[in-house]
Amino acid sequence: MSPKTLYDKIWDAHVAHEAEDGTCLLYIDRHLVHEVTSPQAFEGLRMAGRKVHAPEKTIAVPDHNVPTTAGRENPDQMPEESRIQVAALDTNAKEFGIHYYPVTDVRQGIVHIVGPEQGWTLPGMTVVCGDSHTATHGAFGALAHGIGTSEVEHVLATQTLIQKKSKNMKVEITGRLSPGVTAKDIVLTIIGETGTGGGTGYVIEYCGEAIRNLSMEGRMTICNMAIEGGARAGLIAPDETTFKYVNGRPHAPKGEQWEAAVNWWKTLFSDDDAHWDKVVTIRGEDIAPTVTWGTSPEDALPITATVPAPESFTGGKIEAARRSIEYMGLTPGMKLTDIEIDTVFIGSCTNGRIEDLRAAAEILKGKKVKDGMRAMVVPGSGLVRAQAEEEGLADIFKEAGFEWRLAGCSMCLAMNPDQLSEGERCASTSNRNFEGRQGYKGRTHLVSPAMAAAAALTGKLTDVREL
Repeated sequence: MSPKTLYDKIWDAHVAHEAEDGTCLLYIDRHLVHEVTSPQAFEGLRMAGRKVHAPEKTIAVPDHNVPTTAGRENPDQMPEESRIQVAALDTNAKEFGIHYYPVTDVRQGIVHIVGPEQGWTLPGMTVVCGDSHTATHGAFGALAHGIGTSEVEHVLATQTLIQKKSKNMKVEITGRLSPGVTAKDIVLTIIGETGTGGGTGYVIEYCGEAIRNLSMEGRMTICNMAIEGGARAGLIAPDETTFKYVNGRPHAPKGEQWEAAVNWWKTLFSDDDAHWDKVVTIRGEDIAPTVTWGTSPEDALPITATVPAPESFTGGKIEAARRSIEYMGLTPGMKLTDIEIDTVFIGSCTNGRIEDLRAAAEILKGKKVKDGMRAMVVPGSGLVRAQAEEEGLADIFKEAGFEWRLAGCSMCLAMNPDQLSEGERCASTSNRNFEGRQGYKGRTHLVSPAMAAAAALTGKLTDVREL
């Protein structure tokens, strides 16, 4: 047999049919659903008189549009749009008999945190959701990507998806990371180097010593932002770190099934002589704590750098940089560490896990946020929140002056009450810094949890290594 990449192996194991033009019907192992992209899909099933084909493989969680403040279990406390969408998901989950974690369930949270947490996400699976950051699940060696609403209906009805195969791209991070450097800094550095179009048409496999040394939380952060680099999906081959994380979770295999599963999972790696259509190599030692300065994730630089001049770019990027700098209210040549911050947001499917909260709390312990700073922590799930409270992290955040919120997508996107106001500048652990992403004319700088905590203390983008 010819050598294969990890992507090749998972793809080949799930092709139900291939047409002459290369279009394939791909079997889907796990379908994650939330309240924003699913109502039309369920209504389509209802109008056609169809059922959900595999309800046992379908998991629904309200996350995007739910408030993160106390009292949200009362529908009257929700904004009208939130109430309607959450109520629709409640109804659809019950009517179609799918697994459901309502806002009243401690297991509720961001769907891409709930899936792994509950053991729904397993190596070798195909995983889809009507959300672009489904790539997160690639950290387990699962082929995972976002789909549109019409595709959500197709998967609900058939448990399959029409796809064309992507090309193979390898991103290798060699060596070891320096102190203060995290998974978020790795992925921002990768996107800064390749651009947001660098992965277009590819599935990326992340590998190398620095990747293997990451925890599962760190790996999920890397794969979460594969989509920001233009890739269809991101993958990391499963290993003992993966198996240890999955073992014992509620919906993971048990007993003999566990042993059989692990034996198969151990075959999920790229063969030595596998063909790569594109290869990017970065030295882990060269990566520094990284922040974004513009309105694209590719606008990423080490915290020690300065705001670039538009003329330093080429082609269409010159005008894009000029517009970004104007929107962000910055000046070329300005030190990134001189950029003053109004708001700090720690959370999202990128950095809302227990490890992320520990990293931020470590910086904040015994200190206070700068006067006038608006700062919030939004755990990625109710279970993360409970664990953080048990470990005393919540007390550290509250004593420092942070708001301690309920689980949800929150200020990652301007789709719920947690939003930036016009001109408000935020150090955010989320994944997108587009114009208006966190609120109308809000300004977003993407950072790691530790860097966000540092900014909260100083009121400026800050090199966490100095703290």
